[in-house]
Amino acid sequence: MPYVDGFVLAVPKDKIEAYKALARTACAVWMEHGALDYIECIGDDVPFGELTSFPRAVMAKEDEVVVFSWIIYRDRETRDAVNKKVMADARLKGGDMPFDGKRMIYGGFTTLLQAHSP
Repeated sequence: MPYVDGFVLAVPKDKIEAYKALARTACAVWMEHGALDYIECIGDDVPFGELTSFPRAVMAKEDEVVVFSWIIYRDRETRDAVNKKVMADARLKGGDMPFDGKRMIYGGFTTLLQAHSP
């Protein structure tokens, strides 16, 4: 079963275009180095919950939007090898990040169940 890296972060609304540019570059880099899929989603229906929610998890401010993304790999071994290459790729070095990386949530996940529509 595939291995998945997942991410949740808050991006200032005035930096969405910069984030989109970064996402396009990151997508190209991950795919070139062996990821199977790369998905970036901008929050559209992400309510602020009373106890927990995506906005609370990343301490999103009024002027920020929540981004939810994931990358799919063949397996954990492939993920580790791909990420090592990605971290060394010059295309992702330097420059200002259009979000606060300290508030990003991320992790690697083993697939429990997978289904596809025909």
